[in-house]
Amino acid sequence: MTFIDTHCHLYDEVFDADRDEVLQRSLDAGVTTLLLPAIDSQSHGQQEQLASQNPQYFRQMMGLHPTSVKEDFDRELQIVHDYLFNSHNSPIQFVAVGEVGLDLYWDTTYLEQQREALLRQMQWAEKLHLPVCLHVRKAYNELFGLLKRLNRPRYQGVMHCFGGSLQEAYKAIEMGFHLGVGGVATFKNAALGTIAATVPLESLVLETDAPYLSPVPHRGQRNEPAYIPLIAQKIADLRGITLGEVADITTASAKSLFNL
Repeated sequence: MTFIDTHCHLYDEVFDADRDEVLQRSLDAGVTTLLLPAIDSQSHGQQEQLASQNPQYFRQMMGLHPTSVKEDFDRELQIVHDYLFNSHNSPIQFVAVGEVGLDLYWDTTYLEQQREALLRQMQWAEKLHLPVCLHVRKAYNELFGLLKRLNRPRYQGVMHCFGGSLQEAYKAIEMGFHLGVGGVATFKNAALGTIAATVPLESLVLETDAPYLSPVPHRGQRNEPAYIPLIAQKIADLRGITLGEVADITTASAKSLFNL
């Protein structure tokens, strides 16, 4: 069986010492496709280098992460725009606009700028017929309000590392979004576990967000794509189905969503 890690930062410097070994462990675990979300211009170079060295395994996203939205967000957005709309002149074919979104966990200083950055990037995604990869932290009410302003009949994308309630999960799915399920689903009494056991399996995609949020029994350690089967097995156990069913359905959903 094969899996897709729909969200990992394998270009992060914490993998510099053993990136090749991490990739090999991923392949040995059946995780053969890995999607790389963008953060900001400080990491584009590392992301591009990794993807170009291993194009058979990695696919790229492009976007501006909400925690990178500061005073210079217009400059950062221009860089994102140039990547997205000039990609027909380069070998890079982006599979999504991301990761983008709203993050009010650390700071609300740039909320208006975050809203503006997200609106622009969602409009670009629509023009390019690409899904969006949404990062939402302590901001689901804000996000749903913004989506209401956009007033589209249906959206295409994933709410990465979903952290909302079951009610918000159903609301997101009704709007057309998939839910990104990662290591948090394996934590004891985690709401995400209940959500992963309850909503339609076809609405879920698997992700690690490596190097963050390692699943049990690796919680607190560096995460890596090879742990995707642990997340899938937890979903299988919660739903009373086989690991193969989770692998097949989540892989099919990821392929369809990201046009892989």
